[in-house]
Amino acid sequence: MKRIFSIWLCLTFSLIVFAQRDKNFQGYLYNQEYQVYIYMNFYDNNVLVKDQEVFGELPGYLGAIRDTRKWLIISADLVSPNTANLEISNDYGSEDLTATLSKSKDGNYILTQKSGSNIKIVVNRKWVKLPKSLTFVLQESPLTR
Repeated sequence: MKRIFSIWLCLTFSLIVFAQRDKNFQGYLYNQEYQVYIYMNFYDNNVLVKDQEVFGELPGYLGAIRDTRKWLIISADLVSPNTANLEISNDYGSEDLTATLSKSKDGNYILTQKSGSNIKIVVNRKWVKLPKSLTFVLQESPLTR
């Protein structure tokens, strides 16, 4: 009886571990070159924008270390386990775009801007356009450290 219970416990634990690995679109992504990040949870759509909670719960947002403005992910449609179509708007609502976020085989994430406005951030009091394709790495969130 103990043996059956032990086997059942091991199977249950391994199923939980595998289920957590399938959540590709939950967490904190970072791009070192432009110092931009994405907070996301496309499964529960419950991300609050830090210091801008007035927007309510969202699928996620893109921000920059050197800029207080945010680009809000208004909707996230999971096309496959590794690809999501996004609708993104700046925090003023004056600019918006569509984009795709994909997880590559090496574990990195690629944000590709498809149509609409370009994502811009402020660096040293000047606007900088981000490239149409940007690579992010999954990291531990600095908010949980």
